Parts: sequence; C-alpha cells; structure tokens
Amino acid sequence: MTNTPPLKTQPTVRSCPFDPPEEYRTLREQEPVAPVTFPDGAAGWLVTRYDDVRTVLSDPRFSAKRIVLRPGGGGMEDAPPPPPGLFIMMDAPEHTRFRRLLTGQFTVRRMRQLAPAVEKIVAEQLDAMAAAEGPVDLVQAFALPVPSLVICELLGVPYADREEFQRNSATIVRLHSSPEEFQQAQAALRGYIHQLVLAKREKPTDDILSELVQSGELTDEELVGVGVLLLIAGHETTANMIALSTMCLLQNPEQLAALRADPSLMDGAVEELLRYLTVVQFGVRRTALEDVELHGQQIKEGSTVVASLASGNRDTEHLADDPEALDVGRPHSAHLAFGHGIHQCLGQQLARAELKAALSALLDRFPTLRLAVPVEEVPMRDDMLVYGVHELPVTW
Repeated sequence: MTNTPPLKTQPTVRSCPFDPPEEYRTLREQEPVAPVTFPDGAAGWLVTRYDDVRTVLSDPRFSAKRIVLRPGGGGMEDAPPPPPGLFIMMDAPEHTRFRRLLTGQFTVRRMRQLAPAVEKIVAEQLDAMAAAEGPVDLVQAFALPVPSLVICELLGVPYADREEFQRNSATIVRLHSSPEEFQQAQAALRGYIHQLVLAKREKPTDDILSELVQSGELTDEELVGVGVLLLIAGHETTANMIALSTMCLLQNPEQLAALRADPSLMDGAVEELLRYLTVVQFGVRRTALEDVELHGQQIKEGSTVVASLASGNRDTEHLADDPEALDVGRPHSAHLAFGHGIHQCLGQQLARAELKAALSALLDRFPTLRLAVPVEEVPMRDDMLVYGVHELPVTW
C-alpha cells in the first residue's frame, strides 16, 4: 500500500495529560510525513506539520471515503459504504448535498441567538452543582449535561433519553469496543433516531430534525444518519473540552489568574484551549485517490493518510511563539482543532458558544474551584477517539 514499509507505530502514549505524545515533535522535525502502523493495525502515512495537515484535509486527491485496493494491483474500489447520512465519510458532490442542507442551521448569527438559552442551561446546571456541595464529578454534574441539553434542544431529542444515547455514543467512540458492541450501539442509536424521525414527520416541532424531515430532501435512512452524527458530535467533543479545559486551567494557575483578572480574554482563551488541547487525538483519516508527493514522500494511490490535528497545532513553523505553552492571552492564530477544508466541523460556532458560556460561568460561580484528587488520579480518556477525562472530581 505504501512505497516504504511502515517503520513505527502512531504515537499514543502521553507523558503529560495536556500534551500530545512527545514523539510528534521529533516527527515534525525529522519525518513530517512518516510511514506508520496505526492503532487499528492498518499501515499508512502519518502527517504531523500544520501546512501538510491542511493540504491533506483540503486537497481533493485525498478522499474521506473508505477505499480499498483490489487484489493483484487492479486499482481501487470503494469499501462497504458508510451508513446513509454519515456525510463526514463522503466526498463532493454527495458531501455537498448534506452540507448545504445543514450549514444554515449552525451560522454565527443563529448561534448568537442561541446564546441566552445556552447561558440559562449553564446557570441551571451550576445551581444544581452548588446545591449538591462538593466534591462532585464535574463531568456528570456539568460538562456532560450542558452540551447534551443544548444539542437535545437543537435537534428535538428528549433529554430524558440522555442515558441511552450517551451510553451508546460512548461505546461508538471507544477504541476497544468489540465489533459486536459497536454494531449493537450503532443499531440502537439509529433505531432511536428513526423513531424520532417518524414522530416528527407526524407532528413537527421547532428543531433541526423536524426542519430536515419537512424539507423532503433526505430519505428516512439519511435523516437517521445525520441525526446520529449530530447527536454524537454535538455532545461528546464539547463535554470533553469543558472538563479538560477546566482541569488544564486549574493546573496552570498563572493562566487561570490572568483569565479571572480580565474576563475579556475569554474569547481568545477558548481558541487557545481548543488549539492546545485538540481533543480529536488520533487525527483525521483520508485515502489517496492517486499517487501524490507530499513533503518529499511519494504516497501511492490507495494509501491511508492520517493528518494529526494535535501535532499540527503544536508546529513551531506555524506558531513561532512557544506552541507547547498554554497562553490565554495569545493573539488569535488559525488552528486545526475543528479540522480544515470542506469537512471542517459544522458545529464549531456552537462549540465556541458553549465553551465560553460554560467556562465563564463556572470560574465566576466557584472562585475557589480546585481538584478534589491529585492530578495523577484523574482517569484520562486515552482509550477514546475523543480525548478528555472520564471523571473530574472537584471541590471549592
């Protein structure tokens, strides 16, 4: 599949909970396009520099589809297709059809209009957290409920069903779920969303899923796929960013003090935390549709290429002023936390609004917030596609 045998495995072991594996720095400096074996056993190329990551994610010669090589050098063919509606694994023009329908639902203007509702949800969760007294698990008390409530409100999903969809979502993004567990969780989530689609066709409400149903442009299977994708992406990534950002600030008291002293830094701090933490920890996978030269390496047609967002966000050639440091006052610089190109995260404006509201209110409400256990005892999500913490015991 590659013109060079894989020499190493993709780095996965962290020495610091807030930094990517140290090997990424060496790869950026010495072998920015490196032949590797990935955690799932597949062989391919790992891309670690900022500019090269952007190239892979924007160049149409790299496909988001799953493609396999025919035996005997007979060219390429599509792997079994993803479930209908899973547009993050599609190329144009199929991807464009879904993206066009959804872009208007996540505009900056619409997210600003949603801000009061987000702030109300945040305040209610903090009230409940304060009433419980410390110590509490910030994940279950705050970080997970906030984005779950927001995406439920947007999609029209009953929040009372959260335990079911959160459990199935966690199984889907866990690295070591068995094929049977993955398929069962996916089938359960698809069946759940399908029942919602049928209900909203019968009785539409004011939400994204109802609007998509009423548009008549998607089949039921496609509606289900879109609903599953938005539900998982809408709470998994933001929940982990809220909790991990809180832990990171608590472990960087000078940065936390600067943020408390000047709340106007929060917009920039959110961007810096997104860059610094980059919770999509194993990168974004693409397939070369033809032979491509990238940073001096010849990538053969059909090769798997993984673009490391986390490594790209620490590239000194892009960010000369110590990208390995957290700096909440850092001037804005484009980052890769939401990806790049036509597949850049659809809900990034929502994520920004949720992070700003959650972190601002949390730090204001609990000025003495601190970890309730030594940082070494916080269980990290090394076993998940989306990085973060499984639990975050805090007190005040």
